[in-house]
Amino acid sequence: MVKLTFAMENYLEAVYELSKINMGARVSDIAERLNVTKASTNNAMATLSSKGLITNEKYGEIFLTPAGKKLAEITSRKHQIIREFFMDLLKIDHKIADTDACAIEHVISSDSIQAMQDFMRAYKKSSEYQPRAE
Repeated sequence: MVKLTFAMENYLEAVYELSKINMGARVSDIAERLNVTKASTNNAMATLSSKGLITNEKYGEIFLTPAGKKLAEITSRKHQIIREFFMDLLKIDHKIADTDACAIEHVISSDSIQAMQDFMRAYKKSSEYQPRAE
């Protein structure tokens, strides 16, 4: 599997999340989502394209390749599990949980993610579990 920097994983995850909505992502939307410049986004897209993770036509939409989609799904899944763990079990505010999940998703092992998920399933079945108030 291709090894990416944290920043490149964030770009790939942004393409993935934005692609769910419109099937493809635009540079301006990615830049806005990550709070970076369009120039930085263009450079990142060139890097991801050279690694075979996206297809990117100049001034066109960006699409994930099968390899890019697989890697983005893994990163996104980690993010979701960590965020849910923080919000549902630790009762951390959603903004803080999301920010922390974004940082942790890049360094946590798949084994730890699985353990968190297993723990959440078991805990939610227990009588101690109190759903968070929306």
